[in-house]
Amino acid sequence: MDIIKTLTEEFSLKPFQAENAVKLIDEGNTIPFIARYRKEATGSLDDQVLRELNDRLSYLWNMDETREKIKSAIEEQGALTEELSAAIDKAATLTELDDLYRPYKKKRKTRATAAKEKGLEPLADIIYAQSPDCKDPIIYAAEYINEEKGVNTAEEALAGAMDIIAEKISDDADVRKRMRFVASAHGMLTVKAVTENAGVYEMYKDYSEPVFKIPDHRILAINRGEKEEILKVSLDFDRDKAMFIIAKNHIKEGSAATAAVKAAAEDAYTRLIFPSVEREIRSELTERASTSAIKVFSTNLHQLLMQPPVKDKVTIGLDPGYRTGCKVAVVDGTGKVLDTGVIYPVPPKNKTEEAKEIIKGFVKKYSVRVFAIGNGTASHETEVFAAEVIKELNDGLSYMVVSEAGASVYSASKLAAEEFPDYDVSLRSAVSIARRLQDPLAELVKIDPKAIGVGQYQHDMPQSQLTGALDGVVEDCVNTVGVDLNTASAELLSHVSGIGGALSKNIVAYREENGKFTSRAQLKKVPKLGPKAFEQCAGFLKISDGKQVLDGTSVHPESYDAAKELLKLCGITEADVRNGKTAAIRTAAETLGIENTAQRLNIGVPTLNDIIKELERPGRDPRDELPPPLLRHDIMSASDLKTGMELTGTVRNVIDFGAFVDIGVHQDGLVHISQITDRFIKHPSEVLKVGDVVKVWVLGVDEQKKRISLTMRKEKLNHEKQ
Repeated sequence: MDIIKTLTEEFSLKPFQAENAVKLIDEGNTIPFIARYRKEATGSLDDQVLRELNDRLSYLWNMDETREKIKSAIEEQGALTEELSAAIDKAATLTELDDLYRPYKKKRKTRATAAKEKGLEPLADIIYAQSPDCKDPIIYAAEYINEEKGVNTAEEALAGAMDIIAEKISDDADVRKRMRFVASAHGMLTVKAVTENAGVYEMYKDYSEPVFKIPDHRILAINRGEKEEILKVSLDFDRDKAMFIIAKNHIKEGSAATAAVKAAAEDAYTRLIFPSVEREIRSELTERASTSAIKVFSTNLHQLLMQPPVKDKVTIGLDPGYRTGCKVAVVDGTGKVLDTGVIYPVPPKNKTEEAKEIIKGFVKKYSVRVFAIGNGTASHETEVFAAEVIKELNDGLSYMVVSEAGASVYSASKLAAEEFPDYDVSLRSAVSIARRLQDPLAELVKIDPKAIGVGQYQHDMPQSQLTGALDGVVEDCVNTVGVDLNTASAELLSHVSGIGGALSKNIVAYREENGKFTSRAQLKKVPKLGPKAFEQCAGFLKISDGKQVLDGTSVHPESYDAAKELLKLCGITEADVRNGKTAAIRTAAETLGIENTAQRLNIGVPTLNDIIKELERPGRDPRDELPPPLLRHDIMSASDLKTGMELTGTVRNVIDFGAFVDIGVHQDGLVHISQITDRFIKHPSEVLKVGDVVKVWVLGVDEQKKRISLTMRKEKLNHEKQ
């Protein structure tokens, strides 16, 4: 297989893009590095495309390796023909390769292998040939009676021969390929409830849907119900169509042996082919649904990690609780813990007034500007309490409910113990909640991405695949934002391109021993950080107050000479860069001519544009360009909601069938996919992403079931009223 040609066609690339991307990956370059600093080579492919290309490349490499192993194994048997070799070369999937290899695999003990051991293969060949002058098969079978081999009657011999024929038909790669196609196109997935009370699976109690039509989230729901032994799932497929496919390849009419071969074909389909095809179709559906769910999870995680930080504001983190109280942590604008405590503003202790005085004392003492409230147990009551404090202080304070998913996992982790050895687990959670508001990325990288809770059915996914995808998202986000070399934790540094866990600890150890880094070049002195690692990581590590002003930007050291020459050409000094007086650099460069300037500096146009962008706003945080998070001052409850009420909310999760929106009550509301826009969309992510601030209208409230239905289509609301 020509891998470059395949990638070029599948990703709609130019040959040089695919060729160079594969070469760069093969050389051990990271995806963030290639995406940011090798744009000329790849034609500016972004990190998402590069990751998908990398995954596909791994699959194709595995295909080629498997292809050669199969050829070698068949050749050892002396059965590799030119026709078979060409078919193996042509195979586009691992499943097709497996089908071609199936007749030559060493099989476990089967009815067919047992029959072959009894010497019945020649009989099977005679019957399968279905020659026009063939006698009744039972006549031939009588010749194969052999009591020593366990063939006591002609009927036993014939049965064994038919087992061999059935397996032969089952091993036909073309039959299996056609069968899978027709089953996928015309099969029905049928679901029945095993128990009377199906609970959350009530809609699947007696359910069927065409295989080709069933949406991914429904597949995952059905799979979970089956795993919990509440649902029984089967594939229904037109048997006549199946037998027609088999007959076309294996049945010859007009022979005395035809009936026997037909009977063997029926057995092949019922006992061997259909169960296998059913498993394969179910597996393909699950794989498709898992891939889709992982993609949704990855998209949501990316948006969550890239949420704009609430910078430079002293924050109170509140980790709500009933019996054990609400844990409090006061954190300054840099994430440093200033104070901690425990209050009891909610049942059963109801020490509300005492709690108010403590919080008001913290606000006044540390000039607190915002509250971050965890969304777990007692969150709503704590939110009511915080809103009352804000109202009484009347000092421009605000609050935001923050997802505390994974906070308990982090607070009990070794990492948290190392970071806060003097705090108990509950207080660590309060600190984490405050920091999630201040800098979501820096805090959330400490938590297993699977525990963050912005997807669906994440625990049902292939965990290695999910972990790989989510780790890639974290890596992309960290490197997009960049990391302060002198303040970053070892955990944050471990996600920087080219570093990893061991090197991140070495960097922190070097920093602690030698003091703050004053230049990127010092990284070369860190133990075990070699030239390749330096090349990969240097551009993503920033030093805000270093000797070299370019060290505070995303300009890679390999481009420093070009950047300095550009500044000179534009009449801008390094002092101007340090003081942020570089806004005119693009205009100056465009006056000189972008292409001419790139040639003069001996760099590509994409690299020049990236340098200009960095120098326009040195050390910029790309998250600052996004709309700020929605901070609240007051609270509502579900009982306050009325149909038609207009609200502003924050998208918390995007899934296949809609989006959950935080509208300032305890329960997030659901905007069904049909209520997002008046145009057709395949997936909510086409319109919405996690963190979006949106205007919604209340469609309905079911307080008993704790369900809030929302719409983003005002005209739909008016229609419902009519």
